[in-house]
Amino acid sequence: MKITRIYTGDDGESHFEDVQIPLKSIGPGGLLSEPVATTSVIFRETEADYNLDFHPAPRRQYVVNLKGSVELETGSGEKRILGPGEILLAEDTSGRGHKSRAVNNEPRECLFIPLADE
Repeated sequence: MKITRIYTGDDGESHFEDVQIPLKSIGPGGLLSEPVATTSVIFRETEADYNLDFHPAPRRQYVVNLKGSVELETGSGEKRILGPGEILLAEDTSGRGHKSRAVNNEPRECLFIPLADE
């Protein structure tokens, strides 16, 4: 399963990385990853005009888009749009962070899943 990671590089700027989550067969039940320790689930809804300037992620967390899309922009100017069903691993908790904004003037619903400290 492919997810998008955003992280802070040595230059203090955020960057994207495509990450492949390894899955193992469990037979007729499909494929599963190894468990990931989390602390909670946070439900979030943004308005259709959502537009945040540069900000670091408040914590290491998965962001799972349920409805609507978000455009993310890194410090280097690279942009990606993540739509429904796509997963972001937000790890740019230091540095300048990233921009995020609504797409197509639509509200967005997502889940924040904070990761447990390792």
